[in-house]
Amino acid sequence: MATLYALSARARSLNREAGGPALPCLFFLTDPLRTRDPISIAEKLPAGTAIIYRHFGAAERARVARRLAAVARARRLLLLIAADAELAGRVGAAGVHWPERLLPRELAPGLNTASAHSREAALRAQASGVDALLLGPVFPTRSSAGNAPLGLFRASQIARAVATPVIALGGVNAANAQRLGGRGFAGVAAIDVFV
Repeated sequence: MATLYALSARARSLNREAGGPALPCLFFLTDPLRTRDPISIAEKLPAGTAIIYRHFGAAERARVARRLAAVARARRLLLLIAADAELAGRVGAAGVHWPERLLPRELAPGLNTASAHSREAALRAQASGVDALLLGPVFPTRSSAGNAPLGLFRASQIARAVATPVIALGGVNAANAQRLGGRGFAGVAAIDVFV
């Protein structure tokens, strides 16, 4: 738990450096293999953290989304549903997170974030009007869907090339998050650090 709060403190620092946009600075991404019980993880998150529920079409997604929404309301968290505006609206989520390949022409009501794995994708996400983009993988990670790490230098160049707030994703932990300072990031997103 101390590691989680250290990462949260570093994410807040990055958010202040970036001008403190009215966005979460810490994002927890669910994963069906590594976060088998996202509800119990959500119950321990610091207030203000965003949860991105990546349900991947799971049969019980509506039930889990409703439970996550209830925890989010009770703990002052923000819930985003991945690529499902209808489900987000049904459970009262704060908005939708769009994987890079599913970014729509028209965004959903509420907060919209998108994933980007290249400069071109970051510029497309910015042009779409998303509120923030999750850029990665910045560091080596177990879960980047086959994407090679951008590396800190290249990720920083991309983060500085867009006006949209950029959240560092991929292999981020309390130790390497210290290296993100002064590089254009407005926060951090992770999976494993929450498990």
